[in-house]
Amino acid sequence: MGDDSKDRTSGSGPSRITLGVLLLAALFAAGAIGYSMFGKNAEDVSQPAASTDSTLLTLEELRERAEADPLDAGAWQELGFAYFADGQFAEAARAYRQAAEGDPDNAVLWSSLGEARVMASERDPMPANAVAAFRQALELDSSDPRARYFLAVKKDLDSNPEGAIADWLALLEDTPPGAPWEDDLRRTIEQVGKINSIDTSGRIAAVTADRPEPPELTAGNAIPGPSREQIAAASTIAPGEQRQMAEGMVERLEGRLESDPSNVDGWVMLMRSRVTLGQPERAKQALTDAIAANPRFEARLRQEAQLLGIR
Repeated sequence: MGDDSKDRTSGSGPSRITLGVLLLAALFAAGAIGYSMFGKNAEDVSQPAASTDSTLLTLEELRERAEADPLDAGAWQELGFAYFADGQFAEAARAYRQAAEGDPDNAVLWSSLGEARVMASERDPMPANAVAAFRQALELDSSDPRARYFLAVKKDLDSNPEGAIADWLALLEDTPPGAPWEDDLRRTIEQVGKINSIDTSGRIAAVTADRPEPPELTAGNAIPGPSREQIAAASTIAPGEQRQMAEGMVERLEGRLESDPSNVDGWVMLMRSRVTLGQPERAKQALTDAIAANPRFEARLRQEAQLLGIR
């Protein structure tokens, strides 16, 4: 799949890349930690977690844990996500490549690898080894949205905007109503169409005409955007410390749910938080625990989990 040891992290990212890639990359990775981790209570953001808390892992600790078992796909996936969130894209690519060694049939790992390779590339906006990873993801799961999105990006880069738009429209048609990336995918289609004098309004309407209204996402309602003061405070913290702070907030939320397991919105917040931190197995466990504690809300919890990408 290519030699990730040759990737280099660039401070400015790819030198030429199609409209919307950087934005949607973050969305498909489940969003920025700083945004999604802010909770309702001011004390949750004003006090970073204590560094002595054994549940918090620094990048170095995540790396040590992963290197202890080269085939522990989950540990390497978390390390890859942490590197990606820290802007160390070449390191993220190497971690995701190792995760795929441990779980080669996991499409998400391959599409994550492709995305990291795109972001790590200094000159080529769509390097061949990224394309190979995306194609491997689609061989394993033809519905993988990240791989589908980026392979459509390749068509746009190859001077085929019509083909790219057609693929993005197909992805939009398959996108669950209310999915986190839906609005930005629409905007990408509209803007690439506008740049290339391709009318997309009628085509977007056609693929979304009979869709049901999206359910009200308690995940979104339960995790409001940060205030200006919170954004300013977070911007002064190093990326690795931001992750540690976020993990501490999630651990405190998990502790509150142990005391009040009937808080369904809290469970949804926990699921979303685990997804955002690149912890899919822990997100699945949160769903299992939520259903066990609230069996009469199982249908709603499963719907929320599906919209958060938890399978």
